[in-house]
Amino acid sequence: MTADHAEHGRRKDGGGTGHPEGGGDGDGTGTVTTAVPARLDRLPWSRWHWMIVVGLGTVWILDGLEVTTVGNIAGRLSEEGSGLAVSSAQVTGIAAALYVAGACVGALFFGWLTDKYGRKKLFMVTLVVYLGATAMTALSFDAWWFFLFRFLTGFGIGGEYAAINSAIDELIPSKYRGRVDLIINGSYWLGAIGGSLLSVVMLNTDIFPKDLGWRLTFALGVVLGLVILLVRRHVPESPRWQFIHGRGEKAEALVSSVEREIEEEKGEPLPRPAGEITIHQRKSVGFGLIAKTVFRDYPRRAVLGLSLFIGQAFLYNAITFGFGAILTKFFDVPSGKTGYYFAVIAAGNFLGPLFLGKLFDTVGRRIMISSTYLVSGILLFGTAWLFGRGSLSATTLTACWCVVLFFASAGASSAYLTVSEIFPMETRAMAIAFFYAIGTAAGGISGPLIFADLTESGVVGDTVLAFRIGAGLMCAAGLVAAVFAVKAEQRSLEDIAAPLSSVAPATK
Repeated sequence: MTADHAEHGRRKDGGGTGHPEGGGDGDGTGTVTTAVPARLDRLPWSRWHWMIVVGLGTVWILDGLEVTTVGNIAGRLSEEGSGLAVSSAQVTGIAAALYVAGACVGALFFGWLTDKYGRKKLFMVTLVVYLGATAMTALSFDAWWFFLFRFLTGFGIGGEYAAINSAIDELIPSKYRGRVDLIINGSYWLGAIGGSLLSVVMLNTDIFPKDLGWRLTFALGVVLGLVILLVRRHVPESPRWQFIHGRGEKAEALVSSVEREIEEEKGEPLPRPAGEITIHQRKSVGFGLIAKTVFRDYPRRAVLGLSLFIGQAFLYNAITFGFGAILTKFFDVPSGKTGYYFAVIAAGNFLGPLFLGKLFDTVGRRIMISSTYLVSGILLFGTAWLFGRGSLSATTLTACWCVVLFFASAGASSAYLTVSEIFPMETRAMAIAFFYAIGTAAGGISGPLIFADLTESGVVGDTVLAFRIGAGLMCAAGLVAAVFAVKAEQRSLEDIAAPLSSVAPATK
């Protein structure tokens, strides 16, 4: 077996519905032949797909709202009369690191449950965890309470990353998978824009007292989350997960209903699916098999996943939590005004995946992943040089970051896309969780702590060093992608990495 084998499963020409060859009855386990993956991949874009995007993708808006809000209110929370005895460095350092640590733990915990119990159950549970923790954050009366529920909020968000990214890629046709995944992950920055502008209003003491505005900001996140919870009820379970886990009949029934709905919408019959796959159904996959599959069978892909996540995690977690502190410390921007600046770089972040996303499906994964990481890293080195020379103002620094993050955001979103599609279906949620957790622990926890310490010193050279570390890691990840990235554009997930349950595996 080679490091980058791409297809194990037996394929047949033609289409049709799945049918058992052994003991599979749709709710047990056995050997089944199914055309479900091919049937999903050949679907044209429809209202049903928009429902998936809205139901699953909008949670990143909440994540962006959360992280940005905390970054922008750091200065206010440290002021006398805020209701909390914390410093700005504690908010951007300790609280930020705890949020990310919670996300790492949540990703691993819920990722395992997602592969075992299904995508739908877990993306409902994780959203409820997020909502409860956010509500309790709004009620913070002491620093320890605030820190605890920042951890638990991250715990829920981390689970969302594993459950939702796996569901999205398994439900979206292969022709559109790259751009849709990037844009959905990039929608985080719509929340960031909202959080930035919202903080301007909520931190205005002419409207809200110092100890109330930031609490109402968290409460609004709860309200938005409840709306998403209602929409998400209509998102179905992944048929790919169903047919592998002994629910073949449910998978067939779901896909058939979607096909009828789309045929009625388009007014014409769908083309025949490209082929079938035969698999041995199983209830669950153990950690040992997952680890062996990821690291022994796909070592090059494992290195790729780690590199992409470490680079983007350090850059984004450090800057997202620390940008407001840089503006207030080095450019004397009032804490109540930092939201305007952050809204600008958040817009650049969203526009990156929006305009570059299609190229990941057409130009290809390897070229686009490597170039977005390298270009953003090189531009960040340039920004660090200008900052060190004292050539930047608050406005021009924001403009530089806007350009850097236009490219970095597309690259960062592609990290989630990459680890979601390059490993076998049975390991998908755990693979996302593992690489997110390890990469984020390396860059996302250390990033805010290092960055907060460097910016708190008030020494320009220290902040330049932080910029250069982020730039170097992004460039390194880009070079790894140039060598190891997988040609996954417009290919079925089962072709990129055949299920472990495939019958008659063949090396390629």
